[in-house]
Amino acid sequence: MAQKIKVDVLGATGMVGQRYIKLLEDHPWFEVTYVAASPRSAGKLYKEAVENRWLIGENIPKAVENLTVEDANLPEKALGKCQFVFSALELPKKDDIKALEAAYAKEGIPVVSNASANRWTEDVPMLVPEINYSHLDVIEAQKKHNGWDKGFIAVKPNCSLQTYMMPLHALIQAGYPVKRMIVTTLQATSGAGYPGVPSFDMIDNIVPYIGGEEEKTEKECLKILGSVKDGKIVNAEYPIVSSTCTRVPVVDGHTACVSLEFDLPDDKKPSLEEIERVWTSYTSVPQELKLPSAPEHPIVVRHEENRPQPRRDRETEKGMACVIGRLRPCNVFDVKFVALSHNTKRGAALGGILNAELLKVRGFFD
Repeated sequence: MAQKIKVDVLGATGMVGQRYIKLLEDHPWFEVTYVAASPRSAGKLYKEAVENRWLIGENIPKAVENLTVEDANLPEKALGKCQFVFSALELPKKDDIKALEAAYAKEGIPVVSNASANRWTEDVPMLVPEINYSHLDVIEAQKKHNGWDKGFIAVKPNCSLQTYMMPLHALIQAGYPVKRMIVTTLQATSGAGYPGVPSFDMIDNIVPYIGGEEEKTEKECLKILGSVKDGKIVNAEYPIVSSTCTRVPVVDGHTACVSLEFDLPDDKKPSLEEIERVWTSYTSVPQELKLPSAPEHPIVVRHEENRPQPRRDRETEKGMACVIGRLRPCNVFDVKFVALSHNTKRGAALGGILNAELLKVRGFFD
């Protein structure tokens, strides 16, 4: 690509915004030319706005450190300075995020969002590109419904879903529908943002409740597995999911312990060997298109009895793979396994970048 697409990062000073800034540093298609955050950061150079708050562990990209932070509440100021925005907005009220993202779309600026505010808007696709790339078909109806010309909103799901959605989809796609699931997540502290969970709550401790996470885990998968009908996304009926979401003293990497029951007679249910074959052979549109952020192997299966582990496995395929281990029979359902994904890469910023890459290839930024 001779000329890179200019992009804006909304919420650029927060943890996910910082991750976007770093991951986009050498991106072959996109370059950050505009950054926006809260009014208290507006007017400062980016390096000043994140002074003593830069959390990524490497230097701030040179191309961004001297950009002036703009007020994210003024979408008209971004006109002509970027072709689309990555939204990593963190506001107290979801309705405020929803309204602000819509304001950017109204100005003709597409929004690729990491925020949760629009996940349940029925004409907004909630993308995992390997799974529901066909949901892009709803965008034209979304634009028509809102009276938008070039602007639109596309979102990514909750970070914890990345631990099991691709394995689930791979099995369904292979002809092994899942009726019920029990999921217990062990979620990293970075999922709570910065400053996040107080250290006294996390050191030598596990917190057995994360507000709103269990509802997201149980419901968002049904929208992802749903279909576009009459200009909106209709949720799938199955699987029925029961979840328990916990916070554990890990910096990055969400783990999930999953039990599955197949919606098949016993003689039609897959063997463990067949399940592993389905997983390890799984590829989809991002791999076919060779999108820059797409993992070559979306699902990686390990056979050691003590894997996956966050510190050892979260960077697999540059943080974009779902790593699975401990596949075995389940005495209550059919099978169970442990899965891991990188919550601030696949589950957040790099997952959003992959969404943008798919949108670009499909012509949505032209």
